[in-house]
Amino acid sequence: MYYLNQKIENLVRIFDQNERKSYLRLDLNENPGGLPEEFVNGVLGDVTPQLIAQYPETLHFTEVLAQYLGTDIQHLCLVNGSAEGIRYIIQAFTSENGKIVGVVPSYFMFQVYSEMYGRNFIKVPYNKDLTMSIENIITQLTDDTQLLILLNPNNPMGNVYTDEEFKTIMQVCKEKQITVLIDEAYHYFYPKTFIQYALNERHVFVTRTFSKLFSMAGCRLGYVVGHPDDIKYVQKFCTPHNTNAFAMLFAERILTTPGMVESLVRKFQEGRSYLISELDDRGYHHKGEAGNFLFIEPKTKAQTIVERMKNEKKILIKAYENVGEFGDCLRVSIGEKKYMQQFMVALLELDK
Repeated sequence: MYYLNQKIENLVRIFDQNERKSYLRLDLNENPGGLPEEFVNGVLGDVTPQLIAQYPETLHFTEVLAQYLGTDIQHLCLVNGSAEGIRYIIQAFTSENGKIVGVVPSYFMFQVYSEMYGRNFIKVPYNKDLTMSIENIITQLTDDTQLLILLNPNNPMGNVYTDEEFKTIMQVCKEKQITVLIDEAYHYFYPKTFIQYALNERHVFVTRTFSKLFSMAGCRLGYVVGHPDDIKYVQKFCTPHNTNAFAMLFAERILTTPGMVESLVRKFQEGRSYLISELDDRGYHHKGEAGNFLFIEPKTKAQTIVERMKNEKKILIKAYENVGEFGDCLRVSIGEKKYMQQFMVALLELDK
């Protein structure tokens, strides 16, 4: 007989398939400029008919990535974007009606996957001043909690955790036997990492992506880091050849080209410094300790600015409602200085 999973029937999803190519894209935390064109053309020169015709082979790139991270391939699982790895961790390490704790607002797929698979997602809200107290997190960690999801740094708030804060959280999770997932999609915009926990301990995972700093959102490549005895269960969910050859080719070249990562970081930092300086000089309140994005409290209506940015300036940004003491505000992705200059010119014209 015909059957439809009620969890899918009742799942609320919003799919935005708008055409974005002709816009300055500051809405999804991508690199608006992408990789240098000369670099892209150089990599494309290595695309052969065989590369396209054969199924992608992951061993070589996994070895390259392992060397870059200072580990071995047994600690890594390649995935088709880090969201795939997040999904598999939830599937493998939580049960029907199992309790998952995570801060909100955050990357919404954590909640989507929880609802999709019938898990109980416990939300830990931010304080009014947009800070996150670890006591609020720890209070929600009970003996029946199966998974804690943290982001380092968090999207969209940009907050981070100190070593002492994270050590305290980890101790509670060990005592209560809670698996920990640390999403580090924005790691390279903030150098502190907790990957050592995933490399050295059981029941701890780190997920990362090549979509942000590495500017490969169009290629879909990410990875999960964890203890080999845990990674093997994540790998069991992977379909054969789940990562594509183009993504691995570009990622390998980024990691092995001298100065490439440093150049991407430097351009980002120049853009961030410029934007913050301009906002400060003009009296704008903003929030975002880390990550490639900022919350900005506008002087007029946030949603109106978003609409006018798109229609009049061909710039895409986002509006968020009721963001703590900021109220309704803008979230803007950070890119190279020239793109931040373009945004600031438009903001000053429209927000008055």
